[in-house]
Amino acid sequence: MTTIPGTRTELVQTRGLRFEVTMAGGSGPGDKLALLLHGFPECAYSWREQIPLLAKLGYRVWAPNLRGYGKSDRPLAVSDYTIDKLEQDVADLIEASGAKSVVLVGHDWGGLIAWSFAMYNPGKLERLVILNVPHPARLQRGLRTWKQLRKSWYMMFFQIRGLPERVLSLRDFMVVGRAFREMAVHKDRFTDDVLEVFKRNAAEPGALSAMLNYYRARPHAFGLAKKRGMPKIETKTLMIWGEQDSALGRELTYGTEHHVSDLTLRYIADASHWVQQDRPDAVNAMLSAFLSEQPVPEATAL
Repeated sequence: MTTIPGTRTELVQTRGLRFEVTMAGGSGPGDKLALLLHGFPECAYSWREQIPLLAKLGYRVWAPNLRGYGKSDRPLAVSDYTIDKLEQDVADLIEASGAKSVVLVGHDWGGLIAWSFAMYNPGKLERLVILNVPHPARLQRGLRTWKQLRKSWYMMFFQIRGLPERVLSLRDFMVVGRAFREMAVHKDRFTDDVLEVFKRNAAEPGALSAMLNYYRARPHAFGLAKKRGMPKIETKTLMIWGEQDSALGRELTYGTEHHVSDLTLRYIADASHWVQQDRPDAVNAMLSAFLSEQPVPEATAL
């Protein structure tokens, strides 16, 4: 299986679950941690271009396979994948790391988890980086429009028990591989070797159901958000958006500044939903500047 140079993989036992974590950089407690949360149907390998950069910037980097993915623990019930439990996983991983300073980076589902963690855990993060997933308040609003509902048809399909698993596993998980290459702008970034990593991850026993349970537990999040409210995020935040996202429209980013006190928003015109894999050069330049307290460049300047 393709590996990421300069990394190691360890199983980390938290107070909750055990996680398979791709690691790079320092190993001692008390240092700076960059915690990277992947999306669906990905795994830690989706950060292969960012992990070396963050290690070079002086961070201890942890890219876990989220609960249900890879060799991480795989609870069985849909109720095991509610957003509050996913937030707790972040807290448990940070505690297990022993780090005192944390940059949280999330894409897709990992981004939703990161948004929620930042909202309900003020003061726990030094920086927040979100890639191609809207703030939960903007997503809720977007899902009330026909334009976004047409793009989000798969969320409804995933609510059906059993059928999505069968479809996604057809012909050696061909659909999983196609999801990356067909949506990508720079298709050469998604070689057969890269797609094989994601396909094998999905082929782990029980993994597809676990991955889909994130969506099946999603209705719980709306009720929980109504109960908890959505406090404004005070953590300094960078949001990066690939404009060729066929699943989530650019308009879902509009108004994010109402939910984040210190927001930097950058668009990349020739990047898809898989933004950090599609345009790693642009994403890495933005990340590096943001974490080095430099002005974050526009993609057109890169």
